[in-house]
Amino acid sequence: MASDLPAPLTDADFLPFDMKQAALGRDLFYDKILSGNRNISCGTCHHPDHGTGDGLSLGIGEGGVGLGPDRTAGMGADRIRKRIPRNAPPLWNLGAKDLHTLFHDGRLSLSDDYGNGFNSPAEEWLPKGLNSLLAAQAIFPLVAQFEMAGNPGENQVAGAVHDRIDAPWPIIAKTVRITGDYGARFVEAFDHIDAPEEVAITEIANALAAFQAVEWRSIDSPFDQYLAGDFEALTAQQLSGMALFYGEAGCSDCHSGSLMSDQKFHALGLPAFGPGRTRRFDPMVRDVGRMGESDDLDDAYRFRTPMLRNVALTAPYGHNGAYPDLEGIIRHHIDPAGARLAWSRDMANLPEVPWLAAIDFVVQSDRYEMERQAAKLDITPRDLSDQQIADLVAFMHALTGTTLDKPPFGVPVDFEP
Repeated sequence: MASDLPAPLTDADFLPFDMKQAALGRDLFYDKILSGNRNISCGTCHHPDHGTGDGLSLGIGEGGVGLGPDRTAGMGADRIRKRIPRNAPPLWNLGAKDLHTLFHDGRLSLSDDYGNGFNSPAEEWLPKGLNSLLAAQAIFPLVAQFEMAGNPGENQVAGAVHDRIDAPWPIIAKTVRITGDYGARFVEAFDHIDAPEEVAITEIANALAAFQAVEWRSIDSPFDQYLAGDFEALTAQQLSGMALFYGEAGCSDCHSGSLMSDQKFHALGLPAFGPGRTRRFDPMVRDVGRMGESDDLDDAYRFRTPMLRNVALTAPYGHNGAYPDLEGIIRHHIDPAGARLAWSRDMANLPEVPWLAAIDFVVQSDRYEMERQAAKLDITPRDLSDQQIADLVAFMHALTGTTLDKPPFGVPVDFEP
């Protein structure tokens, strides 16, 4: 098995970022100024207290109130109009050099197709000068209606979104550079910026990327220590789990390499619920996964393999947060059909939203869609004992960093979700 283990992650595996830009990005990440209605920040749905996620199966975005599992759907005219269709992905190690694809459906990747370095929903309208894949990712939630932009008629950003995807970014950039000391700080942090008026969405994205990459680099878990040569770092049970992970259980077939992800797409047959990430021509509430990006029928219901550092902190699990704990998602992997039948709606962590209740599970009433999803499986059932499953869970806990309580920046003391 030793030959199957990945090389240890080191600082050399990550892109370099400027610390002044990262400090600026920290304040922007937790500032509601980036949202159309000034009522939500990046940190609302990606908070370190919840493993850089929100602890929910499907998030409560723009219009909601509160943080994490306690977040509510708001009231009156400001209440949410839709749940976020997919689980909020964690932000660990997104500054890695080998990272080439992001989002559950891979709709953002490194590419020269559009002359700007990326294949993205913005296609040729994505601005040039972005310093990383992470920077490109950072600007899309800002223009997502139910995440941060808001609804048509509520603000300039939301209105511009419905013109063209790049139309809101200059509006957001102007708001940032004329607010407080942000403009002056951009001049100080970026060598090519001589005046606040020059600050564009590119610099904002690069600062956000710098912060996330620096703040949530995690390479000192017991597993990382073991890979680096400290063979006492893992307990006996964790060692057993590691042997299963890289052996009989077959986990490393997809969770491969130093990042513990092949960055490819696989159909797991997870229980379906929520509004789905529907396409304009979808006749029903559903989520077709990678096919929504590729338009390839073979990609239907396939989702990107997640990285696993700090996975024990990032519940619930699956692209829609179907399982509340590690044991549940592992049992689904080894017996998808059985786990799907045993799954119950109360396993989904969905804050009560009475006006959306009719939508939450309506997809399960479509027999043909359920049959299609259940039939598309890329994982092979495994016969593992309860003890072996417990060993795998123990190994997952060995992937938790040992210095997470000492981040370079931390959450601002005045942060409000």
